[in-house]
Order: sequence, then C-alpha cells, then structure tokens
Amino acid sequence: MRAGVRLAFDVGKVRVGVARCDADAILAVPLTTLHRDRYGADLEEAADLVSDLDAVEVIVGLPRSMSGGSSRSTQDARRWAGELAGLIAPVPVRLVDERLSTVTAHRELHESGRREKSFRSVVDQAAAVVILEQALATERSTHAPAGEAAAPTQRGRQ
Repeated sequence: MRAGVRLAFDVGKVRVGVARCDADAILAVPLTTLHRDRYGADLEEAADLVSDLDAVEVIVGLPRSMSGGSSRSTQDARRWAGELAGLIAPVPVRLVDERLSTVTAHRELHESGRREKSFRSVVDQAAAVVILEQALATERSTHAPAGEAAAPTQRGRQ
C-alpha cells in the first residue's frame, strides 16, 4: 500500500462532498462540502485542499447506472475530474465507480442515529468517505491504484 494522504470527491450537481485519509492510508474521514459554482470556485477550492494537505492522489467518484452505463452525471464527474487534474498536475486524479455510495452513506448515517433532515449537510461527505474506503480497499487487495486515470483538461475544454 502506497503511503500518503488521498482526497476523495463525491461530485453532485449542487455540492461536492470531500473526504481524506491519513498518511498511512488506513482511516478515511469526512472533510468538508464544497458548493458547485459555474465559475469554477469549487474546483479552485478542491485544488487548494490538494495542495494544503499535500495529497498524493485524488479519487473522484464516477456515478454509473446500475447496468454500468453513463449518464449526464457520469459526464459531469468526468469533466470535473479532468479540470481538477489540469489544475493539480502532476498529482494523479483517478475515477472510481461509485455505484451505491450515496445509498450506503444514507444507511450508515441512519444507523448512527442521524435524522433524515440532518443528512443533507453531511451525506455528500459520507459518500466521499465510502468512495475513498472502496478505493483504498481495492488498492490493498490488488496492489494497484483503483479506477482509471482522469485525463487533465483545461476549464471549459473537453
């Protein structure tokens, strides 16, 4: 298992949940929620987090349909990941299948005693934790980074 802090992002239409792991890549914890911005402020904030935490890798959840197909959300996550990769190079950005991460996050929040009304403020962070835990588990079992590399792009270009 490679050492180093990793950040995970659960990209939604309105919010982006963020989680991080410790330098030993053992424990994933919620970090913050970014608010999507059509001018790219969320991407700049994400890039700042990567720099401030000296992250060695970024994981972005890739929302696929249950059949594995693409949707608008899939395309949006790919675009967001590519733009972030362009901002933080040479730090790698990897896209990891996030099917059921939000469902898992809702279940875990409910089981922890949280009420449904209070989920909105933390569910995106909890989903990012699930995505990061899955990526770390995959790396532990395969000895290779999880998911696929995101191709760096410039904002507004694909």
